[in-house]
Amino acid sequence: MSSMQRQTRILRLAETDRAPVHFQLDGKPCQALEGDTVLTAVLANGPLLRWSEFGPEARAGFCLMGACQDCWVWQADGPRLRACSSPIIEGMRILSRAPEDWP
Repeated sequence: MSSMQRQTRILRLAETDRAPVHFQLDGKPCQALEGDTVLTAVLANGPLLRWSEFGPEARAGFCLMGACQDCWVWQADGPRLRACSSPIIEGMRILSRAPEDWP
């Protein structure tokens, strides 16, 4: 992989003709596709979904069906949400760490 390519957890192989949705992840501009969940959008743009609030581990979701509580992420201007079952919305600002943990 070249230094210009971003390492991601998800590689999109189909349904690439859906409308783009722009969002921010930790303040960085990202793009997803209409109909993606927050989990898919984030993992298509990088290698992790969030950082555990209980230790130094990176998390990428676990059950992918809303049962395990491992995919909660923070919104910069709103409540936490479950990434595996929440649709990505244009302009959404997602944080991989709790807002109070930011420097």
